[in-house]
Amino acid sequence: MSDETMAVTRTIGAAPESVFAVLTDPSRHAAIDGTGWVRESLDGERITDRGQVFRIAMYHANHPAGHYEMANRVEVLDPPRAIAWQPGQDDGTGTLGFGGWVWRYDLAPATDGATEVTLTFDWSAVPAPVREYIEFPPFPRDHLVNSLAHLDELATEAASSADSVPS
Repeated sequence: MSDETMAVTRTIGAAPESVFAVLTDPSRHAAIDGTGWVRESLDGERITDRGQVFRIAMYHANHPAGHYEMANRVEVLDPPRAIAWQPGQDDGTGTLGFGGWVWRYDLAPATDGATEVTLTFDWSAVPAPVREYIEFPPFPRDHLVNSLAHLDELATEAASSADSVPS
């Protein structure tokens, strides 16, 4: 871990494909979020391509508007091994600007059908003008730990539901 990244790892009791399926469904991101800032998916579409932009409604008491939207551009999509996106915002003219931070999930098979998941928050590319307004990291490491705990619950539940469906 560098001075400009924060990462946590957890073994999740579901196969990589099940974990990846949860991560590629933005409607599940509010339930995964460890900060409580993510509200809902605004597109309702599954993540399927690198370069795809998916929009999320957010809320943060310290944000000037309180409620706001993030437009997340998919930077990495390597099923079922990795997914990463860079959050940004529309400048009001339809042009997206990105702040330089990236959320990344790396998945590796573990024993007994489980998955080792590493969640990384990387703010190394955040330019100085953005750093004048936002302190990095904007949350403690516990938020990443909470996110992986939530992901574990969702992926394990989804895998159990899939296993119980008659063929």
